[in-house]
Amino acid sequence: MRTHQLVLHWIENQLSEGRLTVGGRLPAERTLAEQLQVSRTSVREAIRILEAMGVVRAGVGSGPEAGTVVISDPTAALGSALRLHVATQHLPVSDIVETRVLLESWAAARARPDAPELAAAAALLDEMDAVGKDGLAADDFLALDVRFHLALADAAGNAVVSAMMGSLRESIQGYAAQLTANLPDWDATASRLRAEHREILAAIRNDDGDSAARLVAAHIEGYYREAGVRQG
Repeated sequence: MRTHQLVLHWIENQLSEGRLTVGGRLPAERTLAEQLQVSRTSVREAIRILEAMGVVRAGVGSGPEAGTVVISDPTAALGSALRLHVATQHLPVSDIVETRVLLESWAAARARPDAPELAAAAALLDEMDAVGKDGLAADDFLALDVRFHLALADAAGNAVVSAMMGSLRESIQGYAAQLTANLPDWDATASRLRAEHREILAAIRNDDGDSAARLVAAHIEGYYREAGVRQG
């Protein structure tokens, strides 16, 4: 086992056993190196890995922001890994779209009609309407679209699904924006998407999970089909 893996294993055990929790701080670099009998370089390497994974945030200097703090951002590593694998074409975008349909359909079917996230989703739809009226770039619309879909996923109340959704949406956001060049009429597509968004939200608020699931699946598949992405 490489020495930085010893550090990772120690930190994992501390988290699992509750000795380290979100908001807590790791021992100082020198202290941890001496305690585990590894080099400070190994400690730094382990911390860099954990930071990239969204498990810790490393601060420098002195004061309340100094030190390595335990955080929880599971989408950081998942999102970056998916983006890289999509870029290498190891993961076909069509497969990611299919997975997104599965997750979002599940979330829409189980979203709570009284979930506070639905109010945020409705506000985002109003912003999308403003984007359409002002004629802003498709990128601005799609950024709001991402936040809308994440709000619906959060309304289902499943933290793992929310994290996976955040990662999947992030991994294809740039690709979705590129696909707008393939659309015959972006304004018409944006208008259709806005209408579909409101239908999905209305179904959830009416506690009609089955309809919401069907609508969100058709919504996602329709966009990619229009943009020329082959689906299995």
